[in-house]
Amino acid sequence: MSRVVMAALLLTACGAQSAPPPSPAASPSATPIAAPRDSNARPAPAEPRTFGDWAVACDNGLRCEMASLGAEGGGFPTWTMALSRGAGPAGAYEIALDSLNDDKGTPATIVIDGRRHAVAGNGLSGPAAATIAGALATGRALTLHDAAGTTLATVSLKGASAALRFIDAAQGRAGTVTATVATGPATAVPPAPPLPTVVAITPGGTAASPSVAQWVDMRRVAQCDDRMSESDGWKPRLHALGGGATLILLPCSAGAYNEIDALFVLRDGKVTPAQVDAPSGFAPDAQEATAPVRSVINGSFDGGLLGSYGKARGLGDCGIAQSFAWDGARFRLTEQKVMSECRGNPHYLTVWRAKVVRR
Repeated sequence: MSRVVMAALLLTACGAQSAPPPSPAASPSATPIAAPRDSNARPAPAEPRTFGDWAVACDNGLRCEMASLGAEGGGFPTWTMALSRGAGPAGAYEIALDSLNDDKGTPATIVIDGRRHAVAGNGLSGPAAATIAGALATGRALTLHDAAGTTLATVSLKGASAALRFIDAAQGRAGTVTATVATGPATAVPPAPPLPTVVAITPGGTAASPSVAQWVDMRRVAQCDDRMSESDGWKPRLHALGGGATLILLPCSAGAYNEIDALFVLRDGKVTPAQVDAPSGFAPDAQEATAPVRSVINGSFDGGLLGSYGKARGLGDCGIAQSFAWDGARFRLTEQKVMSECRGNPHYLTVWRAKVVRR
């Protein structure tokens, strides 16, 4: 979320005695590659909105998503739909169809007010997706059908037009020819704002292990549940962060489907609570104000990123998912996704993104 432009130099041989050209490193005109610069941006995840039976959100790069929801107070939807659109003049729609039941067939067509739209696999992009988005804006009924014409599901269009209008406004499209609902004659659309850059440490080395006394002290400082001991199967996880630092994910408490992991860093033989630049975990605001040690939910460390995934209920159709990168001093929020409505759609909406550059 970086591109390197390379120029080819065509050399013409001038005989055996010709001297080779100077290397770029030796050339006095060569420009050194600048070290990556950290934006030091304070994370500001957006708040999702709900319009009828659709949830919608736009992140800090103005990429917007909207997701269909099951009827309020009703059963789980068989199939769900999600639309996303990038910012800027060339921002295009993509559509994804998902089912919680793998044995319910595969959609072949989307039918909106009697008009059929072919589906390629479980999604669409490009002009076909834009056509469907336009149909949602004025549509009254949407159904999904398999190749035999059997109806697989009905997706409510209540609130779809309002969600599309919200995206038009957020991306500066209202009153332009690129808008889906709030169309107009203007052609200028603001470009996508640049994403903040986080300069992070490349993970490496070997994870160190705390002493027995340090384990005991961590559990005391984090106020861990006495039932969350290693002897009961709650094993801490150690991960090398690079630069001689080790991440400790310490199981501290648990619910029916969530494990709360306290965060510590071990470096030079000393264990300290990890620092995080944004609220983390399932109920971040309350945790940030009262918890002695920061934590994540169902914590993981993969691809150099600390992950947190808090489910509001077992189905996982609502909650919060976060990723953090280690910059040598603290964990920095690089992505946050949420679904605030527990109505059968596990397609979490992105509300914050940052570009990670390793050093």
